[in-house]
Amino acid sequence: MEKIITIRIPDELDIELIRISKEQDRPVSSLVRDSLKQYIKIYRFRRLREKLMPFAEALFIITDEDIYKKI
Repeated sequence: MEKIITIRIPDELDIELIRISKEQDRPVSSLVRDSLKQYIKIYRFRRLREKLMPFAEALFIITDEDIYKKI
């Protein structure tokens, strides 16, 4: 089931959304929906990373390069 939400945004953001919407030939609602999905993915990734960092640091895995060396 889909839910409709209403938000307030500054005029500058509205103008930018409309501009991008026209450039991409996509509805503003589609841009906002995709942006929310991306935000949620990034949020979940960061939370997971915070939880795993102590374990990684204990194994001296600090950088992406350290991860690739272990794989």
